Amino acid sequence: MNDLLTKAYEIESPGGKIYTKQWMPANALSEIPIVLLHDSLGSVELWRDFPEQLALDLSRPVIAYDRLGFGQSGPRTELPGLDFIAEEAVKYFPAMKKGLSLTRYVLFGHSVGGAMAVNIAAREAGCAAVITMASQAFVEARTVAGIVAAKHAFEQPGEIERLRKWHGAKAEWVLNAWTDVWLSPEFAGWSLAESIGQVVCPVLAIHGDQDEYGSIAFPEFIAGRAGGRSQMLILENCGHMPHKEKPAEVVEAVKVFLEGVKDISDLIVGHAHPEKTFL
Repeated sequence: MNDLLTKAYEIESPGGKIYTKQWMPANALSEIPIVLLHDSLGSVELWRDFPEQLALDLSRPVIAYDRLGFGQSGPRTELPGLDFIAEEAVKYFPAMKKGLSLTRYVLFGHSVGGAMAVNIAAREAGCAAVITMASQAFVEARTVAGIVAAKHAFEQPGEIERLRKWHGAKAEWVLNAWTDVWLSPEFAGWSLAESIGQVVCPVLAIHGDQDEYGSIAFPEFIAGRAGGRSQMLILENCGHMPHKEKPAEVVEAVKVFLEGVKDISDLIVGHAHPEKTFL
């Protein structure tokens, strides 16, 4: 069995410290890490054992970090602005990348983390490939309804304690950062339209057919408009948490996807006639 080494870091960013964790197989076959970007209520620890599974099964390093205001990263006082998805790409991710001396990496984003991955890849030449999982591509009626239902659920007695377990005193901020922004009328027109076409590295869009926060119109949008080669995988009988509901299928899909990228020099070159594959 391949040994797995783990390290934790605190990296300085423009707004405070960013908590980062790395899983490194002792005999990794690739030095290019997979960088995980969590969802709206997520954190490094809420990935559970998924980073370890990826690192061992794909034999490559995996990195996850708590966005500022989340998990074990530093707190934020003001709620994120309407441009918070793009802001992650231009302000916070570059600080994390610099702190870890990353030059090449694969981005893997869950939910809003997928949208952030697209924005980062559109700006960063070092991104070798993008994997989105249950990612939003615009604001859908199902998205709004799902967030409204979740907000009401968290208003029930004791429910906020679920978030405090992972975010401590920042739990209320984390919840408001999600619900207040996404339910704002001013945010209703947000989409990935401006950034997805600038992503020229290979893209894999994974989505559950029962996702309560978005239909398959999201992966169709991402895979269909990507500027390079792209694939779409729809998981049957799966909701918004494919890495928890269908972990083996997700890991296998990522493994096959990355193995299919044969030429490392091809990873950052756009194609006049990109290949679109819908699985």
